[in-house]
Amino acid sequence: MEERQECCHKTKERSVKEYKDLVNRLSRIEGQVRGIKKMVENDAYCPDILIQVSAVNAALNSFNRVLLANHIRTCVTNDIREGKSETVDELVATLQKLMK
Repeated sequence: MEERQECCHKTKERSVKEYKDLVNRLSRIEGQVRGIKKMVENDAYCPDILIQVSAVNAALNSFNRVLLANHIRTCVTNDIREGKSETVDELVATLQKLMK
């Protein structure tokens, strides 16, 4: 669960539970997107497709909330304890991008 620096790119080692949760969420979202594609291919009614797209957006937002909470609880908290205040600036910039 610690962050490490490799080749100028930050990475994050996740617990098995966190990894499985995130991958499972993404797999469900991937399945939803494939379902939407099939709806378009089968000439489904536009409002039905739009409702499914809305569900995918909600699932992605939920994924972001979980990932952001984990990031704050681990990476941000650890960096603040180590005196790395630039992490707060990075978090603020990330939140600004998420709120566009």
